[in-house]
Amino acid sequence: MSDYNTGAQHDGGEDGPEIQNELLPLDTWHRAKGGRMVPFAGYEMPVQYEGIMAEHLWVRENAGLFDVSHMGQLYLSGDGLDEAIEALIPADVKSLKLNAQKYSLLLNDAGGILDDLMFTRWESGLYMVVNGAVKYDDITHLLDHLPDDITINHMSDQALLALQGPKAVDALSRLVPGVQDLVFMTGGRFTWRHQSIWISRSGYTGEDGFEISIPAEDVAGFADALCVEPEVKPIGLGARDSLRLEADLPLYGHDLDTETTPIMAALGFAVASKRRREEANFPGATRILQEREIGSGQQACRAGDRRSPAGPRRRRRGRRAWHASRQGHQRWLRAKFGCADRDGLCSAGDGRDRHRHSAFAARQGAHRHRHRDAFHSPPLRARSEISRRVVK
Repeated sequence: MSDYNTGAQHDGGEDGPEIQNELLPLDTWHRAKGGRMVPFAGYEMPVQYEGIMAEHLWVRENAGLFDVSHMGQLYLSGDGLDEAIEALIPADVKSLKLNAQKYSLLLNDAGGILDDLMFTRWESGLYMVVNGAVKYDDITHLLDHLPDDITINHMSDQALLALQGPKAVDALSRLVPGVQDLVFMTGGRFTWRHQSIWISRSGYTGEDGFEISIPAEDVAGFADALCVEPEVKPIGLGARDSLRLEADLPLYGHDLDTETTPIMAALGFAVASKRRREEANFPGATRILQEREIGSGQQACRAGDRRSPAGPRRRRRGRRAWHASRQGHQRWLRAKFGCADRDGLCSAGDGRDRHRHSAFAARQGAHRHRHRDAFHSPPLRARSEISRRVVK
């Protein structure tokens, strides 16, 4: 689950005035750490610090800190919530246990993917994380399709961090004792410096890791405390993209869009609930279930197969195959980025790195142009209109 959108938005058509990108709560922090900032999903975000390849390898061997505060954090509550959400996504919401987390897809009436998302059972509702590039579109869709009894709280005063890598648990457990007891796709309430924070054991890099929802006013102190740990370095968007690519995880706006069904995107596990298939009461159910039985005729290549010669499939081929394919993919990345070996990794300031940054921005811009109608987010002045039943 990741989003693609880059560049400042425009209000009033192609010739309208440019709208300023928003700033993350950690914007000053990123710049002080040497982050190279680029427009992404309507925000200024760090694409890299030391270099994409160096950061990629660091996360695979240690722990990397990602700022994903651009993503939308929503809290939904109200009578009949489970049934109402099940009318919009194919997941089994009713069986989700307290503090358990699940991946799912927001679908249109034809079964196309409006967004991929994560949701978690909290005591009196559901906590949902959606992609930043389309979060206002998602909120609008939810408002239009959920009953008036359902309240949507857009948690815009919360920052979101992802700590990813095999040593993430070592670093985080020193700051927040108890997180080591979380199992994959579960979360819980913890306390850091007398502040309540939400932590889940999840992420989007193919590694062990955690996602931390924390008040924006406290996030700089928390990020500083993490980066004091020897295992942790800040990591930018470039490595986030290459890591999810190596792990064969889909990217919304690239592998997923409104013309792609879950079956076409090789996400059949998102329609795995026997009860939901039998009831067939989610959007596009007839088409999706038919494709599940006989094939879509337009099976999409997953990211790892299309762009990496190794085509890693960690979940399907086991740990040994995962390590072998990861090594092949990293050799491919070194060749692509012009880096001969680990000692010759591109630094943040050299010419090859500037070329890589330009290529990254160009590729993201091409995806935005290709899907500009499907992934338009409301201009800033229109966002205040998305307020019915939304608690700021």
